[in-house]
Amino acid sequence: GLSANTEFRVADLFKMTPEAYAALCENGGAFDKILIDPPRDGAIDLVKSLPEEGAPRRIVYVSCSPATLARDAAVLVHQKGYRLVTAGVANMFPHTAHVESIALFERA
Repeated sequence: GLSANTEFRVADLFKMTPEAYAALCENGGAFDKILIDPPRDGAIDLVKSLPEEGAPRRIVYVSCSPATLARDAAVLVHQKGYRLVTAGVANMFPHTAHVESIALFERA
């Protein structure tokens, strides 16, 4: 089953130093995938601090701000070696201007 091949770890990556991230990887191995769901400000500091070695193979990025997702995607693609695989928008709040954007990135 999946449980033999899957391990879930939870960490607040927005409060994590590069040293703490490295320690988390040492204790359980490097991350294959991470899910990022930042506040409206985005995750620019996090995506800029992703290490070259041990960076996750896939990133699922959920955002309530398409503008900050676009900004952070530019860093992931042009500076961190990821490619955008797919993206979409979910209208979770009908009759408002708010949408959720979802993007999948893979290491190139």
